[in-house]
Amino acid sequence: MFRHLPFVLALWKTNLLSAMEYRVSFLTQMVGMMLNNAIYFVFWVIFFARFEEINGWDLVDMFFLFGVVATGFGAGTYLFGNAVRLSSLIAEGQMDYYLSLPRPVLLHALASRSNASSAGDFIYGLFSFGAAVFYTGTFGGMMVLRFALGCLAAIAVLISFLVLVQSLTFWIGNTDLLRRNAFNAIVTFSLYPITLFDGTAKLLLFTLIPAAFIGALPAEFVRRFDLMQLVQICAGSAVFLFLAVFVFYRGLRRYESGSAIQVRT
Repeated sequence: MFRHLPFVLALWKTNLLSAMEYRVSFLTQMVGMMLNNAIYFVFWVIFFARFEEINGWDLVDMFFLFGVVATGFGAGTYLFGNAVRLSSLIAEGQMDYYLSLPRPVLLHALASRSNASSAGDFIYGLFSFGAAVFYTGTFGGMMVLRFALGCLAAIAVLISFLVLVQSLTFWIGNTDLLRRNAFNAIVTFSLYPITLFDGTAKLLLFTLIPAAFIGALPAEFVRRFDLMQLVQICAGSAVFLFLAVFVFYRGLRRYESGSAIQVRT
């Protein structure tokens, strides 16, 4: 995998240079997403102004949660922009281009596009983490390391989940509607304290809709080191990543060419 790193870095550089050709549009989308996140967070500020905590979670915990989720979502959907439109590429026969080149098909397809607005998520997440550190008064290299690990886990699980859902396109046709619903579900549930859920709901958030691996679990780990949480984060990321790669390439055997001439520059 590491031998493909220069290739992926070149793709990311190309995507950035392409975005910079329209700087005003890029900055507008980025700032707009930051404002959107800030407005959404106001709800929690108002809520905790009335209630000091909810099942052990307070406003500072929410800063950590939004920090991990926004940074993970932002970085993931910016660096692997096609993760949110993979079903369309498959259904419309646009995978031909990636199949014709001697590069990992899935990695190439995901990284060949970026989303400008996702940069706003990423920056907002860093600000949220900074606010959490400011309010707690605790900062150190280990906390930054835990934050980076939590964000990497969030990226891995998010992208893997999106790939898994959209790989169903190989069997059942266009899953764009399913992808949108799945994306909205995982975003929504990842931004809530895990202590709000119990029983079957909590099980679903660790399996069918793995929002807990993107939000609550890494957020708790960032604030307080816990060996068991570290094991769960690493194991969950590895399992979903393996499943995504396995299901995608298994489905790729069923892929039917779009028989279309595609020109890429």
